[in-house]
Amino acid sequence: MTRPKVRFCLMFERELLSVPVMRQVLGDTLRGIGVSEDSVADILLAATEACTNVVLHAGQSAPAYTVAATVDHAACRVEVTDAGQGCSRRWRGRLRRSGDLAESGRGFAIMRACVDGVTLRSSPGRGTRVVLDKRIHWEAQFSPGGATPVTRCPTALA
Repeated sequence: MTRPKVRFCLMFERELLSVPVMRQVLGDTLRGIGVSEDSVADILLAATEACTNVVLHAGQSAPAYTVAATVDHAACRVEVTDAGQGCSRRWRGRLRRSGDLAESGRGFAIMRACVDGVTLRSSPGRGTRVVLDKRIHWEAQFSPGGATPVTRCPTALA
């Protein structure tokens, strides 16, 4: 079976409500093309952490952020980008090496546990980009659009 290649990009206002909307759209898209539920769950948890970091830490200079996803036959890449205040080299180094992060700083540890690769690019005043890479598995019995094709619209209920 040939697996689809999918790429899409979403833009959100930097507000907490955007995170569950992102989860819904990304999750439905991945499930809709046949990505296994285990892979979807890992990707959604990592993407949720990245988006929550934007909402909480990007600052007022970032009124919006983007989530771009690319899926091919073997992997999924999710890129979360903002044009916010960015972070210093010292802070980024602490995130990369810390295994005992405080409760409010566990996001990157969670991302690293869920996906195969996490890349953080950020600098003060130039925004932040987090790239999440995950090898994916496919549902064994997948039929795009469901098992039974619909040939006509159902009758509206009166």
